[in-house]
Amino acid sequence: MPQSRPFRFATEFHEPLPGSTWVDSIRELEGLGYSTAFFPDHFDEGPGPIAAMAAAAAVTTTLNVGALVFDCDFRHPAVLARELATIDVISEGRLEVGLGAGWKAVDYERSGIPMERPGVRVSRLIEHAAVLKGLWSSGPFNFSGEHYTITDLDGTPTPYRQGGPPILVGGGAPRLLKWAGATADIVGVNPSIHSGEIDHAAAEDGLAERIDQKFEWLREGAGDRIDEIELNCWLAVAEVNEDPSFADAVAELFGTDGESLRQAPMALFGSASDIAETLHARRERWGYSYIVIPGEKVRDFAPIVASLTGT
Repeated sequence: MPQSRPFRFATEFHEPLPGSTWVDSIRELEGLGYSTAFFPDHFDEGPGPIAAMAAAAAVTTTLNVGALVFDCDFRHPAVLARELATIDVISEGRLEVGLGAGWKAVDYERSGIPMERPGVRVSRLIEHAAVLKGLWSSGPFNFSGEHYTITDLDGTPTPYRQGGPPILVGGGAPRLLKWAGATADIVGVNPSIHSGEIDHAAAEDGLAERIDQKFEWLREGAGDRIDEIELNCWLAVAEVNEDPSFADAVAELFGTDGESLRQAPMALFGSASDIAETLHARRERWGYSYIVIPGEKVRDFAPIVASLTGT
């Protein structure tokens, strides 16, 4: 799935960088040439994403901000649309809106929010995205669905970008990827996590041959708009490390072998030159150009980010 999009890099922050405050960490990320600061939307991880995104936007001038990704079960879209439009205005168009159907079982168990079957959650996500887009358009908006009803609501404030900020959808199952291909601006092609926690089955679903299949589903949904979609890759394993035994040691934790893990797009390790070569190969094979580095690895990957983005 060759694409010629330039590389850009993001991180998902769970905590400040070592020895740094939140504000200084965000500013350092911007100075290192990263494109985006993402925040998770899990009750046991990181800061509240809406407040964190607004604060990060307020102390930077070029850095994009976003959530990776909002669980649509946690907030009504009429409420979220207003908060996100406000951040888009504050940041002057530096917001990216990550949306998901929810996958982490412990979020639901500990909060008491019902975790319905995947098909219901995906249907709610589809309606949720439609409501957000409708409220970011001009004039009163009406919507009548299975999960949401909106009556003559004129969304305010008006987003900075006409039509609203870009939407990022991550997923790994056929229905979700086909819908994302037809709808989203940015798509994260990821493993499916059927059990509600990252386990061996999820790791196996992220191996190269499974990712090939997922891109078939994405292409089916996208049709002629496939080249308009930016392709995002969230890294579960990221390490600048020249130790040849590293692959086998980490692969054992994921229930696979070192070579299979090396080929999986959610793992990225090796020397700086090896990593750069791998990223070029993955962009040629799948089109991945938007890479999410774990927060604790931001400084380690900074020279690679600079070399691939020209910063």
